[in-house]
Amino acid sequence: MNIYFVCTGNTCRSPMAEAILKSKSIKGVEVRSAGIYAYEGSPISEHANAVLNQENIKTNHKSSLFNEQDAEWADLILTMTTAHKAKILYSFEEAHGKTYTLKEFAMPGDAHDIQDPFGGDFFVYKQTFEQLNEAINKLEIKLKMEEEI
Repeated sequence: MNIYFVCTGNTCRSPMAEAILKSKSIKGVEVRSAGIYAYEGSPISEHANAVLNQENIKTNHKSSLFNEQDAEWADLILTMTTAHKAKILYSFEEAHGKTYTLKEFAMPGDAHDIQDPFGGDFFVYKQTFEQLNEAINKLEIKLKMEEEI
């Protein structure tokens, strides 16, 4: 299964989500991330990287802009907000039927967005990491259940 995480600039939330899911080493799952307004090649934000390092999760991330090839490659597109989801569905016909917010897919009934830590301090990034980690733990359970079917 090919999973794409999408946020705005691909320097905070989606690269953290990508790194968290990759750290779980789920057999048969490939993970990438991109942003709907990303500047190609930007590094992960300093605080996002610091939080991941604190959690012993390594990443060598460079931002990328979500495009048509990404939408085609993905079996599942998980966005950080409902606005990201709407933009993807509006822009990419290939994304229909496989695009959800992360919380919508992993935690049905919790329709809240993942908070944007951009411009915040380390503590704000840590809070976002905790939100992502909780949702991705539930995503992992869901993926493993589907694998068994």
